[in-house]
Amino acid sequence: MTEKMLDSNLRSWEDGERAAEAMVPIIGSLYRDKSVETSIFGRLVVKRTVNEILKAHDFVANVDQSQLAPADTLAALEVLNSLPLAPSHIDVGKLMVSFRTSGNGQSLSDFLNQQLAGALSSEAADKGQQKGVVLYGFGRIGRLLARLLCDGTGSGMGIRLRAIVVRQGKGDDLEKRANLLRQDSVHGSFKGVVKVDRENNALIINGQKIHVIYSNSPDEVDYSSYGIENAVIVDNTGIWRDQEGLSLHLKSKGASQVLLTAPAKGDLKNIVHGINNYMISEDDKILSAASCTTNAITPILKAMGDKFGIVDGHVETIHSYTNDQNLIDNYHKGDRRGRAAALNMVLTETGAAKAVAKALPEMAGKLTGNSVRVPTPNVSIAILSLNLGTATNKEEINEHMRHMALHSSLQKQIDYSNSPEAVSSDFVGSRSAGIFDSLATISNDKRCILYVWYDNEFGYACQVVRILRQITNATLPVYPGENT
Repeated sequence: MTEKMLDSNLRSWEDGERAAEAMVPIIGSLYRDKSVETSIFGRLVVKRTVNEILKAHDFVANVDQSQLAPADTLAALEVLNSLPLAPSHIDVGKLMVSFRTSGNGQSLSDFLNQQLAGALSSEAADKGQQKGVVLYGFGRIGRLLARLLCDGTGSGMGIRLRAIVVRQGKGDDLEKRANLLRQDSVHGSFKGVVKVDRENNALIINGQKIHVIYSNSPDEVDYSSYGIENAVIVDNTGIWRDQEGLSLHLKSKGASQVLLTAPAKGDLKNIVHGINNYMISEDDKILSAASCTTNAITPILKAMGDKFGIVDGHVETIHSYTNDQNLIDNYHKGDRRGRAAALNMVLTETGAAKAVAKALPEMAGKLTGNSVRVPTPNVSIAILSLNLGTATNKEEINEHMRHMALHSSLQKQIDYSNSPEAVSSDFVGSRSAGIFDSLATISNDKRCILYVWYDNEFGYACQVVRILRQITNATLPVYPGENT
């Protein structure tokens, strides 16, 4: 490569940096002042660094084969900031690619006004009533939910974390809870500010007062005494998973709904957002967000079934160890799970194969499953071995899944990887329910094997928040189109 070409590449990078630097305050203003989330082909750019914004542009070039210059994105954001927008989610990247390919000679301002007509109407201006959320349990998922919910401070969204309920631990319980939220060995430091309010036994997270309530039972908390009414209780403990047990939460004053972050037993609705969240009604008092594995594989199965048909199949999950396992060999009520988690691959069962049918009834009786717990702390992979109804090949499957990840209603659930060096740690912090590994696809006529990575902690927590947004009327309309 010549010196002249090197200089050209550097100048191009610096131009991109300047554009991204100029984007940051505009993105922040749209978010704080108008409750408008912005993204680039599904990659959120709210509260992102300059380099993260540039990486989102690079993703477009690598996966969608579309060229999107940071200067173009900046131009679109400047127009958006001048418009009287209602709360919404706007994919600036998709709008700009569409403008370049089908703008029909319009000015950028005219094009965006046309594409965002729904976001400019008076009907779209209702933000919804803020509803309180209580986290019952503050373990791996509970703390990630706290991060996600409090990261939205200043957006005017309809969700507000009001309290955390735990059993009181020994020592300086409040400070220990705060430190576990601030620092995480897997997910890194919380990009926010956590302060301890000892006088009120509360945490101040990004300026929000979060009561820390000590309780040993779901039915003995008076939330109304903390000024909390009509709250959604998110049960992260996994102790109560049926109608009878979870109904205990509803006996506490100030509680109106329960969302379980584990598969529910009996006839309770297990919701995989993006798949069967249409089943949620205002009358539902108790809901389940299913499991991390069910959330990872159900969207992929839905996409494959709709396109090719699925006769039957098997899912094998290679799953990171969890807090339920022992660090060293010790008694455990479950077979094999008593053996040291960090030293062994542990064969165990998974209910995900059967649970898929609760969200996707057409898969009933078609899927078997098993799981191997492995010595990694986070990120798992599901291997789907499927017999299809239609013959196909690797290229057709990959192109279909690429389209689903970028241009379908399952965009938030399915991500797409084409990296030849992808390994599990690359997907820590993924907001998608599952990431389709295109280079690992195997296809032979009507048989295929698909590999789906998933951050079984953070990706799952994002799915939980999507359900919370829906039941609190805080889901934002998406532009352009309903399928993005």
